[in-house]
Amino acid sequence: MSTSSKAGYHHGDLRAALLEAAMQMLEEGEPFSLRAVARRAGVSPTAPYRHFADREALESALATEGFRDLKARLTEGRALPSSAAELAELGVAYVHFALQRPALFRLMFGQPCSDASDQRVQAAAELHELLALVLGRVFPDADVPSLATAAWGLVHGLAFLHLDGKLATTPRKDVATRVRSAFEAILSAKAPRTSGPPDTTPR
Repeated sequence: MSTSSKAGYHHGDLRAALLEAAMQMLEEGEPFSLRAVARRAGVSPTAPYRHFADREALESALATEGFRDLKARLTEGRALPSSAAELAELGVAYVHFALQRPALFRLMFGQPCSDASDQRVQAAAELHELLALVLGRVFPDADVPSLATAAWGLVHGLAFLHLDGKLATTPRKDVATRVRSAFEAILSAKAPRTSGPPDTTPR
């Protein structure tokens, strides 16, 4: 996020100040309530209710910011992938985002998107649309929806295996190598050829 929390805020920036304060508390591992966020932002205890009905609404707004930040991480400074190797680099960026912002990443995916949060639903949908677009470019003849589910499952699973301590998170270059190798293994694997069902005729 580009805003910065401080004691007080410029007129019209209340929502941004509250989100920045809440993001700081989330990523510092500090439990937060609307009252605590107001205190961090330097505003009155009732100020958050002008923008957020409750803590759930605030968390949904944070998740929305997370989806937008993740999309920016995957797209900024790079062209859309046109090869499997370049696709793997998006996987590396995805996992690195999870490791760099673990609390936000868990919040983003810890709850299902609710139709009550149009912005969160839209932000999550844009991320899925990006994945489908990229896969359609790299594998134009593939079943893109199914491939998108498989690719997301791979990279998302790798992200949580690292976050949950099942895979080492350092050094980061080893994490990147592991993600690239997983993509290469999946995309290059071929099932053995069979000439038909096994012969089960009694001898």
